[in-house]
Amino acid sequence: MPRVDNGHGFEWHSGMEFYGYPLVCIAGGKDENGRMRVAKGWLAIGQFAIGLIAFAQVGIGALFGFGQCIFGVTAIAQAAITPLFGVGQIATGYVAIGQLAMGYYALGQVAVGIHTWMPGHSDPAAVEFFRQLWQWLRHALK
Repeated sequence: MPRVDNGHGFEWHSGMEFYGYPLVCIAGGKDENGRMRVAKGWLAIGQFAIGLIAFAQVGIGALFGFGQCIFGVTAIAQAAITPLFGVGQIATGYVAIGQLAMGYYALGQVAVGIHTWMPGHSDPAAVEFFRQLWQWLRHALK
């Protein structure tokens, strides 16, 4: 389990690797050259992170991301920029939920898309979709 703490930060990698990337990488701060450290692993955690799953201030989560500004297939973030499912203040995706939501199905204070649900506008297809999504989530979380 290598730990590097040169500079003003740290980096930790799990001992297990898969296809050359650590199973878990946690990084924060700057390295000895003054550059921001980037966590890179299957599960990446840090100020900046790239992984299959990323938890970061700014990150790329190939499958899922959680943080402030996340790019990935699915994300929950202040800015969730996704092609499939995004939840956040600003959210994009086929399904987008947020203050500003942009997607095929969009639910938000301001919603832009084909089927939208927002104050003053309730597309029946969007209402039905999001009600079914809510029912599915309630059932899945029991």
